[in-house]
Amino acid sequence: MVFAIIEISALFLAIIIAVVLYEILENGTQLALNAVLGILVLIAAKFLFGFQIAITLLTVLICAIGGIFGALLIIILNYFKLAF
Repeated sequence: MVFAIIEISALFLAIIIAVVLYEILENGTQLALNAVLGILVLIAAKFLFGFQIAITLLTVLICAIGGIFGALLIIILNYFKLAF
């Protein structure tokens, strides 16, 4: 009887761990994809559209954290000659 309770508890614990890992990995994948797209937008603006954006550690970090919106912010600031 005790072993059955332990096995059922272990099964529930394994299910909970699997669900938590799935949620973390799913969100992590979305964040990584957003960061990569942001950096690609920044590179496209620089090389395809001729913006004079310096690709530094700061600009890459802004794109990695902000994604596409971070890249658009850098492009807008560069267009108005405020930064980057």
